[in-house]
Amino acid sequence: MKNFLASQRFLVIYSGVLTIVFVVVVAAGFAAEQERTNFREITVQRINLVEPDGTLRMVISDKALFPGIFLKGKEHPHPNRKTAGMLFLNDEGTENGGLTFGGEKDKDGKTSSYGHLSFDAYEQDQVFTVDAQQEGDQSGSALTLVDRPNYPIGELIELTDRIKDFSPEQKKAEIAKFMQSHPAPHSRLYLGRGGDKSVALKLRDAEGRDRIVVEVSADGSPVMRFLDPDGKVINQLPPAPAK
Repeated sequence: MKNFLASQRFLVIYSGVLTIVFVVVVAAGFAAEQERTNFREITVQRINLVEPDGTLRMVISDKALFPGIFLKGKEHPHPNRKTAGMLFLNDEGTENGGLTFGGEKDKDGKTSSYGHLSFDAYEQDQVFTVDAQQEGDQSGSALTLVDRPNYPIGELIELTDRIKDFSPEQKKAEIAKFMQSHPAPHSRLYLGRGGDKSVALKLRDAEGRDRIVVEVSADGSPVMRFLDPDGKVINQLPPAPAK
């Protein structure tokens, strides 16, 4: 027995057992930590937040990896979204709003900046938005409420996928045909600052026409206007100067 304990064979077996025990302990500890892991700092291009069943609920991404449009868990190309930010998705894996932002100074020295936060109607586009933008020395910001039509936005996505290789003229014709049977959205409320440094609150009817406008011009002059469906001022405070 003493000779066996001192033998090379025993040392090999003993070393192997210790290695197995070490691996089991480390693996058990790793499994226990999988439920909760703390990081002091993480650098990543994109994070996908999912439900236990794998349904995508939110994407945080840089510009290079920002996704397209999600509908029922399927991703479709977006025609012009090139930005970093966050994309929100509902319980069915359909886009539900988002936060985008960016800005730069181009090679000619012109500066630009923008930020956009929005929330969508069910299977439709944004119904509440907060926007800020700057192009050179012009800037503006606004809060907007929008009425959306009842048709599912999947019909518009199908159209976009179908005409993606069409010529510009063909695309324009197909979109015009689509709009004949699909009502357009209408802005119902606008609160914002214009490029001329004026600020305004615009209340609109169901057709998106301005009906009450409260405005403070760039020079500080305030006015409230009441308009008919054709945009004609029917009352104003203070009254317009007599001509």
